[in-house]
Amino acid sequence: MVKLGIEKLIEHPPFWIKDRRIGLLCNQASVNSKLIHSRLLINNTFNRSLKALFSPQHGLFSEKQDNMKESEHSFDSELGVPIFSLYAASRSPSKEALELIDLLLIDLQDCGTRVYTYIWTMLLAMKACAEKGVAVCILDRPNPIGGDKVEGNLIEKTLYSFVGMAPIPMRHGLTIGELALFLKNHFKLDLELHILKMEGWKRKFYFDETGLTWVLPSPNMPLVQTAIVYPGQVILEGTNLSEGRGTTRPFEIFGAPFIKANEILKHLGEIHGAILRFQAFEPTFNKWQGKRCLGFQIHITDRNKFYPYRFTLRLLSILFRLQEEISWTPPPYEYDYFNLPADLIIGKKSIRFLVEKGAEFKEIEEILEKDEKKFLEIRRPFLLY
Repeated sequence: MVKLGIEKLIEHPPFWIKDRRIGLLCNQASVNSKLIHSRLLINNTFNRSLKALFSPQHGLFSEKQDNMKESEHSFDSELGVPIFSLYAASRSPSKEALELIDLLLIDLQDCGTRVYTYIWTMLLAMKACAEKGVAVCILDRPNPIGGDKVEGNLIEKTLYSFVGMAPIPMRHGLTIGELALFLKNHFKLDLELHILKMEGWKRKFYFDETGLTWVLPSPNMPLVQTAIVYPGQVILEGTNLSEGRGTTRPFEIFGAPFIKANEILKHLGEIHGAILRFQAFEPTFNKWQGKRCLGFQIHITDRNKFYPYRFTLRLLSILFRLQEEISWTPPPYEYDYFNLPADLIIGKKSIRFLVEKGAEFKEIEEILEKDEKKFLEIRRPFLLY
């Protein structure tokens, strides 16, 4: 079984934590292998030195369902400490909040996908701590979709947003600790940064090979299978297709009332590592709420052969070629009120233009291969495993 960063902290507290006032950035998935929450472990181990909690998008217990649904600051009555929401009026910790602490522990379960906002909450917290002279420690956790594969283009600087603030591809293949090292270097942060590594994690591991129990880190990330398709299917958030929110299998199920399923399957042909099964569904909320949608469920048959980002871009190219009803959704998206959500998610307008004109996929493939090769070299110095 993989031993987590939080477990290493509790078993062998490092010397640099002594006598420091501690803050913890966490949510409901911040648990050890026995499913005990990190805030309880830290509070009990360090003699009530825990002075503040910080929560990312969706809230401390992932109760907020959707994008741009803010959480209020609150109070943990069990521990007697304030909870500062980092998905509220500001997505960065305030100077007043950081005055309560000397060290910020970050224990968040990432999903291995660039648009998953927790890594950008981490970056903003690192920047704020660097300015305030507060140390940061990342309690490392597995990348649930492995550390070998890299997939996707790098982001254009003009499209930086809360779903991408640095040049990484959609599927980055890094742990949250490795990302922290990369981001500190990229932004040249004057920051005391510690990484408590895992024991036993291998880059080839998916989460269900770690021996750990999956706890959904956000409301629409219920399963490891969700995380596997997410690097591609999240692009559907920028279209008028339902990405499956409001169903019990978000991102695996997708569609719209106007979908011509048989025609799409004919043009898609063979999908390496997956089968599309026809699915009709009615979302209970979000896009097409209460409307009968036609679409598919993605069934992964070989996750090592399935490339989610390529799959969804190819799917959308075919849809734009075949169905005039498909469209991009307008702003706002994650606090950007000017750019198309699809541009922010994809991160490169030239790819969106190619998809929109229904281009042959080889044109997109050339861009992806070039950027993936570049990032594999960029990330090399920051690999811990």
